[in-house]
Amino acid sequence: MTNSLTGAQLVIKVLEQQGVKEVFGYPGGAIMPIYDALYGAPVKHYLTRHEQGAGFAAVGYARSTGKLGVCFATSGPGATNLITALADAMMDSVPLVAITGQVPTAAIGSDAFQEVDVLGMSLSCTKHSYMVERAEDLAEVLQEAMYLAQSGRPGPVLVDIPKDIQLAKVPFHPYEVPSDAQYSDLSASQVEKANALLREAKQPVAYIGGGVHNANAQQQLMAFLETTQMPAVSTLKALGSVLPEYEYDLGMLGMHGTQAANLAVQHCDLLVCIGARFDDRVTGNLTKFAAGAKVIHLDIDAAEVSKRKKADAALIADLKSSLVALQGVKTDATWLDHILTLKTQHAWRYDYPGEKVYAPYLLNKLSQELPKSAVVCCDVGQHQMWVAQHMQFSHPSNHLSSGGAGTMGFGLPAAIGAQIARPEDMVITVSGDGSIMMNIQELATIRRNNLPVKILILDNQRLGMVRQWQELFFEGRYSETNLSDNPDFVALAAVFGIPGQTITLASEVDAAIDALVQAPGPYILHACIDDKENVWPLVPPGAANDEMMTESLS
Repeated sequence: MTNSLTGAQLVIKVLEQQGVKEVFGYPGGAIMPIYDALYGAPVKHYLTRHEQGAGFAAVGYARSTGKLGVCFATSGPGATNLITALADAMMDSVPLVAITGQVPTAAIGSDAFQEVDVLGMSLSCTKHSYMVERAEDLAEVLQEAMYLAQSGRPGPVLVDIPKDIQLAKVPFHPYEVPSDAQYSDLSASQVEKANALLREAKQPVAYIGGGVHNANAQQQLMAFLETTQMPAVSTLKALGSVLPEYEYDLGMLGMHGTQAANLAVQHCDLLVCIGARFDDRVTGNLTKFAAGAKVIHLDIDAAEVSKRKKADAALIADLKSSLVALQGVKTDATWLDHILTLKTQHAWRYDYPGEKVYAPYLLNKLSQELPKSAVVCCDVGQHQMWVAQHMQFSHPSNHLSSGGAGTMGFGLPAAIGAQIARPEDMVITVSGDGSIMMNIQELATIRRNNLPVKILILDNQRLGMVRQWQELFFEGRYSETNLSDNPDFVALAAVFGIPGQTITLASEVDAAIDALVQAPGPYILHACIDDKENVWPLVPPGAANDEMMTESLS
């Protein structure tokens, strides 16, 4: 590498050397030198129709593969449009690098055209942020950013590059990757304490979080579960970490978790937390959450341990190391019999009476018809919870859902990123009629790149989750949740060359799912559902997880 490269050329060269093959973005004045360097480069760029779409496409790319996602945006509004995607990636621990253009160094602080302090704005929603102040630092900053995004607990990193530094001649020096030794040494005393707790427990439960996916530790998790036969519950982001055929899997826990999962956790005497963070949507009333249980917490991030619930033993390490350090003690048979009874008593029923499309049945049927390798990307709302409850996944990279941030508009661009990352696999976005409108412009990205993304819209002509809360907790005052003026989604998709159909009756569901799954290219299925349908069960605000509201109690 010589000093003849410009900063912009170096950006592309570093991406290429680090194995980045695809990036997502939208050009503008302050990032034009980088886009000029992209011209003819081996790194392929995908033009989205909004910077937020670029950010979420990069998130979908990263979450469906475990690889680094990369997105570009210009200064000012281009950079600020990335902030929501950065916050989403931060809360769900997604490895992402966002590269933004900035006004020239001499103009910084002068209120120049399209100047925004994106470094300051991003500090609370990134793992780390940089603004490159000297051209000679550019190479090291870029390489360090890519390392930080993927090391330890993954997360988003922002690199803001002034335009003059993109144009300057810059040196290149290979970056010396720091050691991850701080994560590798387990505390022998904590391991001994954890194993003692396992031996003493009569009613243990494994509480699985998104860290299993981040650590690529599904194999170690399943080995632990199959040895111990411990009941397992999962967070939204962890769904797919426990294989569907595992007999003692109870599904998702928390606010809209299964009754069996919530009851098991509330009655356990040992909670083995594996890469999870005791999120408020999981715990409900924290003081009542698994109140009689000791806690073993396995996590790579020491800051998460005892942050919300005290750990009696803590294994701070990569999950591949900490899981194998736990000794397999077979779970008490009486407890397992109780678990299977709970699972049977609270099994889902799909024989819903009536002529209208019933979303849980539709999604369960779709789950049965999809290939095991299919990727489902959710938006946020009732449909998101129904997917979590009624679909099954064989790997967490096959279920992409905005967990911590709960971002409407996530699903469609995330599906684009996943489809580009995994061109041989089927990718489907499940959205609501509210969420799909947030980034519907990305239908143009699907058309431009001829992507076979499938789209399922569950349309109740409402902001369904908000409407449900207004019904239950705001005395039926339905303020600004009526979406009965929705466009004709199938006609709208047709403008972008995407075929599809609308269904309104339960009798149409099976054939419509076949059409969706069998379509050779992109396809939209618009399913009209009852505007009064609610998601059950529901843990109300301030309640314990075993104080769930069900349809019969509403």
